[in-house]
Amino acid sequence: MRRFLTASVVLCLALTGCSAGSLGSSEDDGDGVTLTFLVDNSDTNRKLGEGLATAFAAANPGITVKVEIRPQGTEGDNLIKTRLATGDMTDVFQYNSGSLMQALAPAKNLVAVGDQPWAAQLDQNFTTSVTADGKVYAAPFGNYNAGAILYNRAVYARLGLTVPVTWAEFEANNAALKAAGIAPVVQSYGETWTSQLFILGDFHNVSAADPRFAEKYTANQVKYASTPAAVAGFQHLQRVHDAGWTNEDFASAKLDDAIALLAEGKGAHYPILSGIISQLAGTFPDKVDDIGLFAVPGTDAAKNGLTVWAPAGVYLPASTTDAKREAALKFLAFVASPAGCDAQTAAAAPQGPFALTGCTLPDSVPQAVKDMQTYLSTPGRSSLALEFLSPVKGPALEQICVEVGSGIRDAKSGAELYDEDVKKQAQQLGLTGW
Repeated sequence: MRRFLTASVVLCLALTGCSAGSLGSSEDDGDGVTLTFLVDNSDTNRKLGEGLATAFAAANPGITVKVEIRPQGTEGDNLIKTRLATGDMTDVFQYNSGSLMQALAPAKNLVAVGDQPWAAQLDQNFTTSVTADGKVYAAPFGNYNAGAILYNRAVYARLGLTVPVTWAEFEANNAALKAAGIAPVVQSYGETWTSQLFILGDFHNVSAADPRFAEKYTANQVKYASTPAAVAGFQHLQRVHDAGWTNEDFASAKLDDAIALLAEGKGAHYPILSGIISQLAGTFPDKVDDIGLFAVPGTDAAKNGLTVWAPAGVYLPASTTDAKREAALKFLAFVASPAGCDAQTAAAAPQGPFALTGCTLPDSVPQAVKDMQTYLSTPGRSSLALEFLSPVKGPALEQICVEVGSGIRDAKSGAELYDEDVKKQAQQLGLTGW
């Protein structure tokens, strides 16, 4: 690991979490101030945290940032909640936006930062994802991800195809691809999580048809099976299977297999999270710019747009002492600035667009990331995934999607089964109306 004189970067390397003492540490460094900054242990987020700490300290003599590491997943969630509840949190910390942020009881445990000058420069999707009771609580950390369709641009060019904005256009492209001996839609049900994107990535189209769907869904006033725009995702899964548009090994193929089919032009479309483009770039660096991205097509060309997953946030806990709060606010202001974006770009190649006006992507980013930016830069052409607007998501969705996408059950029964799965989870959360 590189060491810098301008910042003190401390890593707690045990993946089971840092000690209670280090998590709550808050110390002065001579005449200066030392902030502790907790990030999760993913390789990318660790690099982003270190990059921000180093660049901020260089620009702010007298303030040092110590980066500490926590586990991901349930263990990390529980650690965050425990430290907030006991007032033993680091001075600033990185954590999810959306419904997981809501579960932190922001009004009690976090400091609202919507009155800071940089808050006006936040992308609206991100602002929504870190707002509770009308108050904004975070600066953006990392980049947007998208639920979309990656496609082989070289194949499209060879066959004279254009990017579809309606499902009918998508079907016409698939028919042409199949006639050319290319698998129109790659699926990788050997890793079941990858089966969900025709549902999850279609939410922009659902929201465009009913802007209040998320609110009504959370209150148990609408269902997937009885909402035409929502059940369409399940219908897409069934249609792709019934038309014979998948790769022959769809039932056993895994993510690596799907990436290879797409990169080599043996498959043309892959509905997936855009974050896998970094894996594709690592495995097929000479093919990465052959791969583009477009939003899941809907029924209304004028309203078609991209479903996005907001970046994580950097939060200021209420337990941060008054002596540290000014420095902590300076750090958040740096994170939410072009200089902060540049620091993150230098630390790790951007995986998607930034959530801040004034931040630009380098020309070297993959074509699929550039395609994402086009959607996010156009008003009305992107919106948040449902999980950022509602805490309701049934745990069995991926298995249900595999069944529908494999012809085991039809779209209607799959949607009905998912509605039942959601009901159990909503009741466990104690939501009103369930």
